[in-house]
Amino acid sequence: MNPNAFPDSRAAAVRGLWSLDPAVTFLNHGSYGACPRPVLEAQQRFRDQLEREPVRFFLRELEPLLDAARAELASFVGADPEDLVFVQNATTGVSTVLRSLSVGPDDELCVTDHEYNACRNAIDAAAARAGARVVVAPVPFPLEAPEQVIEAVLARVGPRTRLVLVDHVTSPTGLVLPIGPLVSELARRGVDVIVDGAHAPGMVPLDLRALGAAYYTGNCHKWLCAPKGVGFLHVRRDRQGAVRPLVISHGANSPRTDRSRFLLEFDWTGTSDPSAALCVPEAIRALGALLPGGWPALLAHNRATALAARDLLCEALGCSPPCPEEMIGALAALPLPDAACSPLRLDPLQDALFAQWGIEVPVTAWPAPPRRLIRISAQVYNDRPQYERLAAALRALV
Repeated sequence: MNPNAFPDSRAAAVRGLWSLDPAVTFLNHGSYGACPRPVLEAQQRFRDQLEREPVRFFLRELEPLLDAARAELASFVGADPEDLVFVQNATTGVSTVLRSLSVGPDDELCVTDHEYNACRNAIDAAAARAGARVVVAPVPFPLEAPEQVIEAVLARVGPRTRLVLVDHVTSPTGLVLPIGPLVSELARRGVDVIVDGAHAPGMVPLDLRALGAAYYTGNCHKWLCAPKGVGFLHVRRDRQGAVRPLVISHGANSPRTDRSRFLLEFDWTGTSDPSAALCVPEAIRALGALLPGGWPALLAHNRATALAARDLLCEALGCSPPCPEEMIGALAALPLPDAACSPLRLDPLQDALFAQWGIEVPVTAWPAPPRRLIRISAQVYNDRPQYERLAAALRALV
C-alpha cells in the first residue's frame, strides 16, 4: 500500500479560532461540528440586535436579514434562493418532506442500509402512518466501486417506488455516494429522491441546480461550521406546492403576493432565535479565509488529511482501505475486530479512548461483518500527530 501524504499542516495556525478543549484530541468533527469564535461572536451580535428591540427585529429587520443569508448560502450550494429555506437541521428537512408527501398503502419508500438512524426512523414512521412499505437496499461495506451503490439501489426500485431516501455522505461509513448518477437513473424511472446531505455542505462541492433532485437537505453546523440549529431544505420548484413546514403558522393564510407560499410558510414558524441562520454568511467567509485558495483549497486539504490518516490507521489495524479513494471526503471509517456492542450505547472502546488517551472519536456498531467501525474526521484544525496518537492507542487497546 502506498500511503497518501499528509498536507502541510495549518492546525497550529488556526486551532485557536475554535473553543475546543486543548486537552482532548478531537477527531470527531463530523458528529456535531464545531463553531469558530468569529462566527459565535457574529451570532452574539445578532442576539444583541434582537434583544435591543424585539418588535423592530422580528417585524422589520428579520426578513431582509434572512433573505441576505439565504442568498449567500444559495450561492455556496449552487441553488436559486427562491428554492431554499432554513430548517433546524437535516433530520428536520427529511421529516418535513416525508410529512408533506401523499403516500398510500400501495407505495414503497426505498432507503439504503447506510442511512442515518434518525432519518431511517422518520421514513419508517411515514410508512407506518400510510400503511406503505419500506424497502431497504443493502449497500456492501467494504466495497470496491461507487457503481455498487447504484446497482444496489436500482435493484430495489420497482413500479411501486414512491421515493428514495439516500445519503450524500453516509454517517456510519463515511462514504461519498455517487448522488449525481443515482438521481439521474432514478429520474429516468420516474422516482423522486430526497438526498440527506447532512455532511455534504462544506465537505464536498455542491451544485444543486445541476443535481436536479426533487429534495435536498443539509446541515450548516457540521462542515460549514455555523452555529448549532441551522440547516437547509432545497425543494425543486415543481415540488414546492406540496411541501409545508412541520409547524404551520402565520404564513399559511398570509395575503402577501410578493413572496412564494414556500418562503412565507417556512420563514416564520413561530418566535425563535434565528441567529444561527443569520450567521451562515459569516461561517462561509470565515472558513473560506483559512487557506490561500479559499474553499476549494480547504476541501482539498481536509480530504488529503482524511486519506493520509486512513492509510496510517489501516497500517495500525492491519487492514486494507474498505472503499476506493474517490468515495472519501473528510470522513473515513475503518473496520475493527468483532466485539459485543450496541448501536444505542457508547462502545467500551470509545469510552477507553477518551478516558485513557483523551481522544474523542466514534466507534459504532455495524449490522454486517466487520460488526464495528471507527470513524475519523479531518478538519483543518487536525494534524498528523493527532492521528498518530490514535494509531498508538488502537495498537494498545485493540
